[in-house]
Amino acid sequence: MAASPWRIHGLSVEGYRHRRTGTPCQDACTYVASAQVTVLAVADGAGSRPHSDQGALHAVELAAEHFRRRAAAASGCPPGTEVHDLLADAFHDVAKIFLDTYGAAAPDYATTLTVVVLTPGWLGHLSVGDGFVVVRAGTEDGQRQFHLLPQPPAVSEYSNETVFLTSPDAPRRLHTDCVADPRVDGVLLSTDGLAQAALSTPGGGPPQPNTSFVEAVLRSLDTPGPVTDSASENIAALLRSDRLTSLNGDDKTLLRAVRAVTP
Repeated sequence: MAASPWRIHGLSVEGYRHRRTGTPCQDACTYVASAQVTVLAVADGAGSRPHSDQGALHAVELAAEHFRRRAAAASGCPPGTEVHDLLADAFHDVAKIFLDTYGAAAPDYATTLTVVVLTPGWLGHLSVGDGFVVVRAGTEDGQRQFHLLPQPPAVSEYSNETVFLTSPDAPRRLHTDCVADPRVDGVLLSTDGLAQAALSTPGGGPPQPNTSFVEAVLRSLDTPGPVTDSASENIAALLRSDRLTSLNGDDKTLLRAVRAVTP
């Protein structure tokens, strides 16, 4: 089987609050990769739910399987409405199995879910909850450009609540995107624990990528070859650092992919 054109690395670490209480990390991430379809998924278990760490892990595993299956079956699908339908159908596959697995106890496993599907012709993005995705695409005046993909709208103007995979209105509140830009050569997915580090709100406006942070974590993956143990340790140390902890004490997830092969 031909290798994936993407070099990928990701990890989730417990935040300061959970380290202090001995609570397991409630974030999770995973990916599957082949020459034609790569799926990246991150999830953030609801902190108030007793089994949300298990829910987050189960959600990303289901997403990797079912988004890959749907995208592979639609090989050659052009960018556009069909991609949005594919993403929504894959989410419904995931949600049905998830809810069927836990039944009445499903709210105890509540989690957000953010997924990116990479194919030769397009990038698909689906999100339910408050995860986010930044892509690296093109240059302007010699500087690489970074773009925050649209996020689902807030539950309400006055609430910091989020929507979970198990929420009754999740199918209505999920957000999908299709990006057809061959210049995309880097992708970063994260949960909201990294929002203050990876995003900024200049002048109080809408969030934008924090270029220095995103550029650094993607650039460190640009070097050809497998990610070494020391590189993984360095990223883990960054996510647990006092600097990032001072911005947000929640669990943190960083899943990143850079194009290793020119299309």
